[in-house]
Amino acid sequence: MARLPAGDPAPADGALPAEALGSAGPFGFYVHVPFCATRCGYCDFNTYVPGERGAEHASGYVGAVLAEIDLAARVLGPRAVDTVFFGGGTPTLLSADDLIRVLRRIDERFGLRPGAEVTTEANPESVDPRKLEALRAAGFTRVSLGMQSAVPRILEILDRTHTPGRPEQAVQEARAAGFEQVSLDLIYGTPGETADEWRASLDAALSAEPDHLSTYSLVVEPGTRMAAQVRRGELQVPGEDVIVDRFETAERVLAEAGLSWYETCSWARDEAAWCRHNLGYWNGGDWWGAGPGAHSHVGGVRWWNVLHPRAWTEKLAAGISPAAARETPGADESRLERVMLGLRLRSGVALSHLTRDGRQAAQRHVAEGLLEPADHAAGRAVLTLRGRLLADPVTLDLAA
Repeated sequence: MARLPAGDPAPADGALPAEALGSAGPFGFYVHVPFCATRCGYCDFNTYVPGERGAEHASGYVGAVLAEIDLAARVLGPRAVDTVFFGGGTPTLLSADDLIRVLRRIDERFGLRPGAEVTTEANPESVDPRKLEALRAAGFTRVSLGMQSAVPRILEILDRTHTPGRPEQAVQEARAAGFEQVSLDLIYGTPGETADEWRASLDAALSAEPDHLSTYSLVVEPGTRMAAQVRRGELQVPGEDVIVDRFETAERVLAEAGLSWYETCSWARDEAAWCRHNLGYWNGGDWWGAGPGAHSHVGGVRWWNVLHPRAWTEKLAAGISPAAARETPGADESRLERVMLGLRLRSGVALSHLTRDGRQAAQRHVAEGLLEPADHAAGRAVLTLRGRLLADPVTLDLAA
């Protein structure tokens, strides 16, 4: 289940060092809504379902997140917001009015820049035309729908509650509501999934004509219901060769459909459909994460909130920062992170940001077919398709 890293003590008032407050780059706001209607068997996120300890605090959630937005304004001072992302959990379990209240408080305390990207994640069954129309009218510009699979048998293994065909219908409802960007998420590597079933899910997703599509390899996390099924021999985790095949299939099929990768797991029809909020993470930008267990990064300082909704709510009610701990990475750790995040992107990493050993490693990986030769010649390290499958060792070599 969800765990927090260790770190240094965080001040009760949430104050940041003066040198961390001078950044003028893009700024995002992440809102973690930790509630779901049911728990998927593979999920180890910090989420709560009806009947679980923690879910009883759903009624006080909105007031607490408004209080954290107020805290953020006191800590950061004036700073316009470029992107807002409601994640979870299932943000759209909240009413449209509650989601709008949160967005309006962010706008009141900070100000949304003209053209700000405002995203909410959603399960297909948690939205309808009326809710989507209300969110779009209030300034939400992007919706990301969790499709995961189009195959009933695979949905059952994943403990997903929506019916096949509902994600595609929800895409059309979002279009009719006027959303500028609509994204779908898929999962590959579910135990027992065949190559034909994965292709069927890709085809079904593409039939809805989303602007953006993300695909994620299923990881069986310790402590989940699926991990217990694997341990008992009820499910068998696919081998690495299967995962490679599924990823290569996704790249081929999506490219043929006119979608191009811009991040290891994400494809889009054009640059306008890129998720700007996530690009802020991958480019090392600043964001404030509000909600139980949410992580933040401002001016090189990282911190994370307490996990449990009760503890998070009680701290905010007492006027105390809900941060559990924080850290300021050193030079070596920062370089590793910059390379790791940069290599996720089609734009890659500037060779000038690497050490001499890192640049030598990059030359070697070009010869091995893991980095694009043309991009290397232009001064950047960009992973090839094979390199994206072997990103971890390449990252360590380039960050040396």
